[in-house]
Amino acid sequence: MKTENLINFLATTQMFKGLPIEQLKSLAAIARCQTYQKNQIIFLQGDEGTGFFLIKSGKVKVFQSGAEGKEIILHIFKDREHFAEVPAFDGGCFPASATAIEPSEIIFFPRTDFLKLLHCDPNLAINLLASFARHLRRFANLVEDVSLKEVPGRLAAYLLELSETQGDAEILKLDITKGQLAAVLGTIPETLSRAFTKLIQAGAIARSGSSIKLLNRKILLERAGKIPQI
Repeated sequence: MKTENLINFLATTQMFKGLPIEQLKSLAAIARCQTYQKNQIIFLQGDEGTGFFLIKSGKVKVFQSGAEGKEIILHIFKDREHFAEVPAFDGGCFPASATAIEPSEIIFFPRTDFLKLLHCDPNLAINLLASFARHLRRFANLVEDVSLKEVPGRLAAYLLELSETQGDAEILKLDITKGQLAAVLGTIPETLSRAFTKLIQAGAIARSGSSIKLLNRKILLERAGKIPQI
Protein backbone atom coordinates (compact mmCIF):
# COMPACT_ATOMS: atom_id res chain seq x y z
CA MET A 1 0.00 0.00 0.00
CA LYS A 2 1.28 3.46 -0.87
CA THR A 3 2.27 5.57 2.13
CA GLU A 4 -0.25 8.30 1.31
CA ASN A 5 -3.08 5.78 1.03
CA LEU A 6 -2.03 4.16 4.29
CA ILE A 7 -2.01 7.52 6.10
CA ASN A 8 -5.48 8.34 4.76
CA PHE A 9 -6.76 4.94 5.87
CA LEU A 10 -5.31 5.24 9.40
CA ALA A 11 -7.01 8.62 9.78
CA THR A 12 -10.42 6.93 9.31
CA THR A 13 -9.98 4.32 12.05
CA GLN A 14 -11.36 4.69 15.55
CA MET A 15 -7.98 4.14 17.15
CA PHE A 16 -6.13 6.81 15.17
CA LYS A 17 -8.75 9.35 14.11
CA GLY A 18 -8.04 12.89 15.22
CA LEU A 19 -4.29 12.45 15.31
CA PRO A 20 -2.15 15.12 13.59
CA ILE A 21 -0.67 14.28 10.22
CA GLU A 22 2.86 13.98 11.61
CA GLN A 23 1.79 11.24 14.03
CA LEU A 24 -0.08 9.44 11.27
CA LYS A 25 3.10 9.56 9.18
CA SER A 26 5.05 8.07 12.09
CA LEU A 27 2.50 5.27 12.41
CA ALA A 28 2.61 4.56 8.69
CA ALA A 29 6.40 4.35 8.88
CA ILE A 30 6.31 1.42 11.34
CA ALA A 31 3.25 -0.33 9.87
CA ARG A 32 3.65 -3.61 8.00
CA CYS A 33 0.97 -4.53 5.49
CA GLN A 34 0.22 -8.26 5.36
CA THR A 35 -2.22 -10.44 3.44
CA TYR A 36 -3.87 -13.64 4.65
CA GLN A 37 -5.88 -16.24 2.80
CA LYS A 38 -9.13 -17.76 4.04
CA ASN A 39 -8.51 -19.98 7.10
CA GLN A 40 -4.89 -18.87 7.38
CA ILE A 41 -3.66 -18.60 10.97
CA ILE A 42 -2.46 -15.17 12.10
CA PHE A 43 -1.28 -16.26 15.54
CA LEU A 44 -1.94 -19.05 18.01
CA GLN A 45 -2.82 -18.97 21.68
CA GLY A 46 0.44 -18.90 23.64
CA ASP A 47 2.49 -17.21 20.92
CA GLU A 48 4.55 -14.20 21.96
CA GLY A 49 2.61 -10.93 21.71
CA THR A 50 4.94 -9.15 19.29
CA GLY A 51 2.47 -6.49 18.17
CA PHE A 52 -1.14 -5.76 17.33
CA PHE A 53 -3.25 -5.74 14.18
CA LEU A 54 -5.61 -3.46 12.27
CA ILE A 55 -7.88 -4.83 9.55
CA LYS A 56 -7.94 -2.95 6.26
CA SER A 57 -10.28 -5.45 4.61
CA GLY A 58 -11.62 -8.89 5.39
CA LYS A 59 -12.67 -10.63 8.61
CA VAL A 60 -10.74 -12.24 11.44
CA LYS A 61 -12.03 -14.49 14.20
CA VAL A 62 -10.34 -14.50 17.60
CA PHE A 63 -11.10 -17.74 19.40
CA GLN A 64 -10.13 -20.25 22.05
CA SER A 65 -10.22 -24.02 21.77
CA GLY A 66 -11.39 -26.22 24.64
CA ALA A 67 -9.88 -29.49 25.80
CA GLU A 68 -12.18 -31.47 23.52
CA GLY A 69 -11.51 -29.23 20.53
CA LYS A 70 -14.68 -27.15 20.90
CA GLU A 71 -14.10 -23.69 19.49
CA ILE A 72 -15.40 -20.60 21.26
CA ILE A 73 -15.29 -17.45 19.15
CA LEU A 74 -14.60 -14.43 21.35
CA HIS A 75 -15.18 -11.92 18.58
CA ILE A 76 -15.15 -11.49 14.82
CA PHE A 77 -13.30 -8.35 13.74
CA LYS A 78 -13.98 -6.50 10.48
CA ASP A 79 -12.76 -3.52 8.45
CA ARG A 80 -11.06 -0.77 10.48
CA GLU A 81 -11.20 -2.80 13.70
CA HIS A 82 -8.09 -3.68 15.67
CA PHE A 83 -7.20 -6.62 17.87
CA ALA A 84 -4.49 -8.13 20.11
CA GLU A 85 -3.50 -4.80 21.68
CA VAL A 86 -3.30 -5.96 25.32
CA PRO A 87 -0.79 -8.82 24.94
CA ALA A 88 1.23 -6.62 22.60
CA PHE A 89 1.63 -3.99 25.30
CA ASP A 90 1.87 -6.00 28.51
CA GLY A 91 4.58 -8.23 27.06
CA GLY A 92 2.58 -11.40 27.59
CA CYS A 93 1.52 -14.11 25.19
CA PHE A 94 -1.61 -14.07 23.06
CA PRO A 95 -4.44 -15.47 25.25
CA ALA A 96 -6.36 -16.66 22.17
CA SER A 97 -5.81 -17.59 18.54
CA ALA A 98 -6.68 -15.59 15.42
CA THR A 99 -7.54 -16.80 11.92
CA ALA A 100 -8.67 -15.01 8.77
CA ILE A 101 -12.14 -16.27 7.83
CA GLU A 102 -11.92 -14.69 4.39
CA PRO A 103 -9.08 -13.18 2.32
CA SER A 104 -7.88 -10.25 4.41
CA GLU A 105 -5.51 -7.32 4.29
CA ILE A 106 -4.12 -6.62 7.75
CA ILE A 107 -1.77 -3.96 9.06
CA PHE A 108 0.67 -5.09 11.76
CA PHE A 109 2.24 -2.70 14.27
CA PRO A 110 5.35 -4.09 16.02
CA ARG A 111 5.23 -3.75 19.80
CA THR A 112 8.62 -2.12 20.35
CA ASP A 113 8.22 0.51 17.63
CA PHE A 114 4.69 1.37 18.68
CA LEU A 115 5.63 1.79 22.35
CA LYS A 116 8.24 4.34 21.34
CA LEU A 117 5.56 6.39 19.59
CA LEU A 118 3.22 5.98 22.54
CA HIS A 119 5.74 7.52 24.93
CA CYS A 120 5.99 10.59 22.71
CA ASP A 121 2.30 11.22 22.02
CA PRO A 122 -0.32 11.53 24.81
CA ASN A 123 -3.15 11.79 22.25
CA LEU A 124 -2.26 8.33 20.95
CA ALA A 125 -2.25 7.01 24.52
CA ILE A 126 -5.73 8.46 25.15
CA ASN A 127 -7.11 6.83 21.99
CA LEU A 128 -5.60 3.55 23.11
CA LEU A 129 -7.22 3.77 26.57
CA ALA A 130 -10.58 4.32 24.89
CA SER A 131 -9.94 1.23 22.76
CA PHE A 132 -9.18 -0.88 25.83
CA ALA A 133 -12.36 0.36 27.50
CA ARG A 134 -14.46 -0.68 24.49
CA HIS A 135 -12.91 -4.15 24.43
CA LEU A 136 -13.40 -4.56 28.20
CA ARG A 137 -17.07 -3.62 27.88
CA ARG A 138 -17.49 -6.08 24.99
CA PHE A 139 -16.00 -8.99 26.94
CA ALA A 140 -17.96 -8.08 30.07
CA ASN A 141 -21.13 -8.26 27.96
CA LEU A 142 -19.97 -11.59 26.53
CA VAL A 143 -19.51 -13.08 30.01
CA GLU A 144 -22.91 -11.77 31.09
CA ASP A 145 -24.64 -13.14 28.00
CA VAL A 146 -23.12 -16.62 28.24
CA SER A 147 -23.66 -16.83 32.01
CA LEU A 148 -27.14 -15.37 32.40
CA LYS A 149 -29.01 -15.46 29.09
CA GLU A 150 -30.58 -18.31 27.19
CA VAL A 151 -29.57 -18.71 23.55
CA PRO A 152 -32.64 -16.84 22.14
CA GLY A 153 -31.71 -13.88 24.38
CA ARG A 154 -28.10 -13.96 23.18
CA LEU A 155 -29.30 -14.12 19.58
CA ALA A 156 -31.67 -11.20 20.12
CA ALA A 157 -28.85 -9.12 21.62
CA TYR A 158 -26.57 -10.00 18.70
CA LEU A 159 -29.18 -8.98 16.12
CA LEU A 160 -29.78 -5.67 17.86
CA GLU A 161 -26.06 -4.96 17.95
CA LEU A 162 -25.71 -5.94 14.30
CA SER A 163 -28.54 -3.58 13.40
CA GLU A 164 -26.78 -0.76 15.21
CA THR A 165 -23.51 -1.37 13.36
CA GLN A 166 -25.44 -1.36 10.07
CA GLY A 167 -27.00 2.04 10.73
CA ASP A 168 -30.08 0.84 12.66
CA ALA A 169 -31.09 -1.25 9.66
CA GLU A 170 -34.35 -3.20 9.76
CA ILE A 171 -33.12 -5.78 7.24
CA LEU A 172 -29.83 -7.39 8.26
CA LYS A 173 -27.36 -9.46 6.30
CA LEU A 174 -25.60 -12.16 8.28
CA ASP A 175 -22.05 -12.10 6.99
CA ILE A 176 -20.74 -15.08 8.95
CA THR A 177 -21.68 -18.74 8.71
CA LYS A 178 -24.20 -20.45 10.94
CA GLY A 179 -21.42 -22.37 12.64
CA GLN A 180 -19.43 -19.20 13.29
CA LEU A 181 -22.47 -17.41 14.69
CA ALA A 182 -23.20 -20.37 16.97
CA ALA A 183 -19.63 -20.23 18.26
CA VAL A 184 -19.89 -16.48 18.83
CA LEU A 185 -23.02 -17.07 20.93
CA GLY A 186 -21.44 -19.96 22.84
CA THR A 187 -23.73 -22.66 21.51
CA ILE A 188 -24.04 -25.23 18.71
CA PRO A 189 -25.75 -24.85 15.29
CA GLU A 190 -28.73 -27.03 16.24
CA THR A 191 -29.51 -24.94 19.32
CA LEU A 192 -29.02 -21.76 17.28
CA SER A 193 -31.62 -22.99 14.76
CA ARG A 194 -34.11 -23.51 17.58
CA ALA A 195 -33.37 -19.99 18.87
CA PHE A 196 -34.12 -18.53 15.43
CA THR A 197 -37.38 -20.49 15.36
CA LYS A 198 -38.41 -19.13 18.77
CA LEU A 199 -37.80 -15.53 17.69
CA ILE A 200 -39.70 -16.11 14.45
CA GLN A 201 -42.65 -17.68 16.29
CA ALA A 202 -42.66 -14.76 18.72
CA GLY A 203 -43.06 -12.36 15.81
CA ALA A 204 -39.72 -10.66 16.50
CA ILE A 205 -38.02 -11.47 13.18
CA ALA A 206 -38.50 -12.99 9.76
CA ARG A 207 -35.72 -14.95 8.10
CA SER A 208 -34.85 -15.80 4.52
CA GLY A 209 -31.46 -17.51 4.28
CA SER A 210 -28.84 -15.08 5.55
CA SER A 211 -31.27 -12.14 5.46
CA ILE A 212 -32.99 -11.22 8.73
CA LYS A 213 -35.85 -8.71 8.97
CA LEU A 214 -36.51 -7.13 12.35
CA LEU A 215 -40.27 -7.08 12.87
CA ASN A 216 -40.59 -6.13 16.53
CA ARG A 217 -37.67 -4.47 18.34
CA LYS A 218 -39.57 -4.45 21.64
CA ILE A 219 -39.70 -8.25 21.69
CA LEU A 220 -36.00 -8.41 20.82
CA LEU A 221 -35.17 -5.95 23.59
CA GLU A 222 -37.21 -8.01 26.06
CA ARG A 223 -35.50 -11.25 25.05
CA ALA A 224 -32.11 -9.55 25.23
CA GLY A 225 -32.87 -8.14 28.68
CA LYS A 226 -32.43 -4.58 27.46
CA ILE A 227 -35.82 -3.02 28.19
CA PRO A 228 -35.02 0.27 30.03
CA GLN A 229 -35.96 0.40 33.68
CA ILE A 230 -38.65 2.99 34.52
